[in-house]
Amino acid sequence: MSMQGGEKTENATPRRKREAREKGQVVKSVELSTALSLAVMFGVLSIFGGQMVEGMRDMLRHFFSSAGPEKLTIAAVQASFKDATIMFITVMLPLLGAGMVTGVVFNVLQSGFVFTTKALTPKLDRINPLSGFKRIFSKRTLVDLLKAMLKTAVLGYVAYSEFETRMGGFPALMGQEVAFASASFVETIIAVAFKLAIAMAVIGPLDYLYQWWKYNKDLMMTKEEVKEEYKLTEGNPQTKSRIAQKQRQMSRMRMMQAVAEADVVITNPTHYAVALSYKEEKHNAPVVVAKGKDHLAQKIKERARECSVEIVENKPLARALYFFCEVGDEVPEDLYKAVAEVLAYVYRMKRGGRR
Repeated sequence: MSMQGGEKTENATPRRKREAREKGQVVKSVELSTALSLAVMFGVLSIFGGQMVEGMRDMLRHFFSSAGPEKLTIAAVQASFKDATIMFITVMLPLLGAGMVTGVVFNVLQSGFVFTTKALTPKLDRINPLSGFKRIFSKRTLVDLLKAMLKTAVLGYVAYSEFETRMGGFPALMGQEVAFASASFVETIIAVAFKLAIAMAVIGPLDYLYQWWKYNKDLMMTKEEVKEEYKLTEGNPQTKSRIAQKQRQMSRMRMMQAVAEADVVITNPTHYAVALSYKEEKHNAPVVVAKGKDHLAQKIKERARECSVEIVENKPLARALYFFCEVGDEVPEDLYKAVAEVLAYVYRMKRGGRR
C-alpha cells in the first residue's frame, strides 16, 4: 500500500468507536443469539411440552375429523385449514414467543441498546454496479460465504444424523393412532432441536470472537487518521501553543495591572518578586496579586517603581511566597508573622512620607 494512503496499523480510538456505534456498527453475533434462543426454547419445550402435545393432538383431531369425503368442498377445506392454523399458532405461541423475546434480549445484551436511523440512509455507492461487483468478489464476502457453508454443513449433519437414527420407525407410525404418532413426532422435533442447540452452543461463541475481531479490524486507523482525529478533538498543537502563549501574555498583563494596586513587592532581590495586597474590608489575609521569576520578576519591580509601590528585599520570604502561593491565594498562616512585619514596615514608611 502506498505511503500516502497509509496502512491501518492503529487501534480504533474511542471517538471512532463511538461514531461507528452511532451508525449501528456494533459487535454482534447472530449465531450466538440463535444458540441462546434455542437453549431457551428447548427449556420451554421441556416445561410446556406435554401441553403442546395435547394441543397438537386436538388440532390433528379437529383437522382430520372435518376432512371426511362428504365434506371435501373448497369452503370446508379452507375453514378447516384456517381453524387448524389458529390452533397451531395458539399451541406454539409460548415456544415462538420465548424465542422472539430471547433473541431481542440477547442482542441487547451483546451490544447494548442502539437506536439509529443512519443505517437506513441511502448510499449511492451501493447502486454502483462496479462497487457491487467488487463487494460480491471481495475477501470479506468469500469469508462470510465459507462461514455460512460450514455452519450449514455442521447443522445439516447434526439434524440429518438425528433423523437417520429415527427414520426406521417412521413407516410404523402410519398405522398408529393420531395421539401416538403426534407424540412421537414432537419427541423427534425436541431431540433434533436439542442436538442443534448443542451445535449452536459451540458455533455461537466462536462466531462472536470472529465478529469481535472483524469489528476491531474494520475500525483500525492509519497513523495519519489518528493524528487528524487528535487535532479535531484536542486541537492543533500549533494552535494550542499560540493560545497558551496568548493566555500567558494576558495573565502577565493582568498581573502588571494588579501590581499598581499592591501594597508591597517582596524580592530576593534578583530572581523572585511577589506582590502583595491587603484590604482589610475585603481580605482575611494578605493576597498574592502577582509573582514572577527572573525576567518577569524584573518586570514586576519595574512596574512597582512606576506606580510608587514599596519594594522590600527579603530573600527567605520571597522564595517561600513564590513556591507556596499562586496568584490569588492568601498568604499561609505560617508566613503571617513575616508578612505582617513587612507590611508594618511599609505602612510606617508611608506615614513617614517616604514613597
